[in-house]
This record gives sequence, C-alpha cells and structure tokens, in this order.
Amino acid sequence: MLVLEAAETPGGGARSAELTLPGFVHDVCSAVHPLGIGSPFLRTLPLQDHGLEWIGQPAAVTHPFDDGTAAVLERSVAATAQRFGRDARAYSALLQPLVDDWLNVYRDALGPLHIPRRPLSLARFGIRALLATTWLTKALFKTLQPRALFAGIAAHATLPLSQPPSAAFGLVLGMAGHAVGWPVPRGGSGSITRALVSYLRSLGGEVVTNTRVDSLDDLPPCRLVLLDVTPRQVLRLLGDRLPPLYRGQLRHFRYGLGTFKVDWALDGPVPWRSPECNQAATVHLGGTLEEIASAHEDAWAGKSPPQPYVLLAQPTLFDRSRVPDDQHHIAWAYCHVPNGSEVDMTSRIEAQVERFAPGFRNRIVARHTMAPAELERRNANLVGGDINGGEVNLAQLLTRPALRLNPYATPLPNVFICSSSTPPGGGVHGMCGYHAARAALAGWR
Repeated sequence: MLVLEAAETPGGGARSAELTLPGFVHDVCSAVHPLGIGSPFLRTLPLQDHGLEWIGQPAAVTHPFDDGTAAVLERSVAATAQRFGRDARAYSALLQPLVDDWLNVYRDALGPLHIPRRPLSLARFGIRALLATTWLTKALFKTLQPRALFAGIAAHATLPLSQPPSAAFGLVLGMAGHAVGWPVPRGGSGSITRALVSYLRSLGGEVVTNTRVDSLDDLPPCRLVLLDVTPRQVLRLLGDRLPPLYRGQLRHFRYGLGTFKVDWALDGPVPWRSPECNQAATVHLGGTLEEIASAHEDAWAGKSPPQPYVLLAQPTLFDRSRVPDDQHHIAWAYCHVPNGSEVDMTSRIEAQVERFAPGFRNRIVARHTMAPAELERRNANLVGGDINGGEVNLAQLLTRPALRLNPYATPLPNVFICSSSTPPGGGVHGMCGYHAARAALAGWR
C-alpha cells in the first residue's frame, strides 16, 4: 500500500507543530478526540503498541456561565444529571440508554445508509438525532444549564441549531463523553498520525510526503485508488473522466462554515472564574442556548458573529509534555465564521475567553492565528476553512458526496473516495476510510 501526501508531514487535520514559540507544541487542527478513542475501527488497531497514549480528564467538557457556575459533562450520566435539578430525570432518560449501548449505536450510526445490526438501538438514537437542537432541548429541559451544555456540544457540527439533524451531533459527542471521555493524545494530535503511520509500515505500507498529485496520470500503476480529498479536488483529479451527471453532483456539493483559530503560549493556566473549568481539556464558551444559536445564524447569514461561540482546548492541564517548562501552558480556541471569511476574529475570541476568565489576556506570551484561507493552505481539504468536509444538513448527510448506492464509489471502477466528504463525515475516527476500503476491496474481489 502506498500513501502519497502533498504536505511535508502526514496527518491532515491531525498534526502538531510549534506554532507560537520553540518548545510549545500546538495542535494544528484537531485536538480533542472522543471519536478517536470511541471509533469502532480505530479500537481494533494496536495503536498503543506504536506510541499512542490517550489522556483522560475528570470531565469531558465544561460550559461556564456569567454567574461563575458551570455545566459539567462528567463520565457518569447520573453525576452529570444530578447537577441539573428538576431536569435530572430528563437528561438521564435522554443519554443513559444510548450510553449503555454506545458501541452498537456507533457501529450503525457512523457509516452509510444500511440495514442496521441493532435496529432498536439505532431507532432509539435516530428518533432524537433527526431533530433540531433547539426543539429537542426546549422540549426536554426547563433550565438553562442542560440546554446550553447540549447546544454547545451539538454546535461542533456547524449546522444551524434550529435545523435538523443538529441534535445528532450533540447525541454522538455527548454519548462519547460519558462512555469513553474526550481524551487528548499525549504529545499532541500528531501522535495519532505517527502511530497510524508506524502501524502501516509494520504491515509493509509506505508513506511518501511532499508529493502532490494533480491527476491520476501522476500515480504509479495500481489496482485500486482511494482519494482522501473533497469533491473540489476529485473534480480536479478526475476531470472529464467522470460522466456529466456525477460531475454535476460534485460541483453542487456544499461546503460548511469556515473556522478562525487562535493558538496561545501562556505564562500560566487560563484563570477561569469557575473552578469546574479546570476539570476538562475542552471548554465551551457561548453562554446560553440562544447565544450559541444566534452566533451560528450570523455565520450562516454571511456575518461575522460579534459574540462568537468559542470552543477552547487547554491540553497542558493534563499533558505537560507539550511545553518546555513547569511555568508555561498552551491553549487554543476557534469559532465558526462564514466560509472563506477574511475577518480577523482574534479580539472577539479573546473577549469571549476574558468574559469567563478575567485576566486571561495578561497571561498571553505569544499567539498564532489561522483564518480560513490559512487553514486551507495548510490542508486543501479544509475548503474555505470548513473542517467537516462539507455541510452536514440532512440531505447532504445522507448523500455525501453524491447520490449513489455506494457513496464511496465513483463511476471509475477502481477509484474510491475516503475523505470526510463521505459518510459519516468529519472527525478523527477513521470510519470514512474504513468503509471506503471495504467497498473498494469488495468491488475488486
């Protein structure tokens, strides 16, 4: 097996680099990996034997509020629900049955349309997953904290929270938080890629970097080709080899919101007003359900949110191998913006952090920013800063990247697509490649 990588290092979104100062190891894109540790495919690989070590935390994610309190997603559903008072029973009823059967739900949900192995488990998930987050949370919960916590988790998908199936992402990631946690890999997300490359080489595979492929004619003779690229690059690579109908579908593929990201080197930990924020590597900064929904609506309307919903990671609270000494920390945060936006969101992101952590700006030693164009320059799959491989509305979730019985197959019999533009979509979980490889091998045989 030969893997050709255009960049200097493999990994795409799962890479680490010294973005701010020497010795400060930052994650270039992905940082926290509930779907990595929970992936039905990655769990079958001996990645720990190749250097991958997952670091868990007391809580999966925290969500602070202006009054100094915080919603906390703990590993225990019961412990999490207990914080929600009169909404405790509703929260447990929503999550506990899914957590009890989480791996079977993942095996059926993280893939293309098919006859499920466990139809009752998938139905229990799907009935709620197909709803809009705003409708589900307001129907189930009467208080601010569970509504905001679930909304912040669902907002990872960038879909407007008023649209279905935005609730699916809240359920998938919430389920993971209770079942396996939201861990970080020791040494940074590049550790995942290094372990995968090491395992591939142990099987006789080869990875060649700094090798850009502009056409199928650039490839050596081979029986099967798997393209880890989005529709825009598929059109560039295959061009007129594809029939007009398929080309038309790829041209109409819709990309989602862009991303603006800031990395910081800090002279101490983030000074959260709420001490619960120190229990997790992930902190969601968005206040209420209504605030988070409004920020998404602004971005989808082509406006840069004045008060963005911010997702923050603080890995060095739990992994000190990423900084050069005992004094310093790193953190990064990003927000959703219109696809391809050129607006500098640094001050707005830092204002949101300062809102919940007064004195944060005084701890910044150095910063590094990446607007959508820079993210795409580093990884061509992040079109316009879209980190999910395409919009995840209901129609495109079921037909990505085109309407076909086998979404991984192209009209060329030996060419398949295995990127996040295929089911189940974005995330470091390996399931797109797993299903694409199975489809390719089935056709070859």
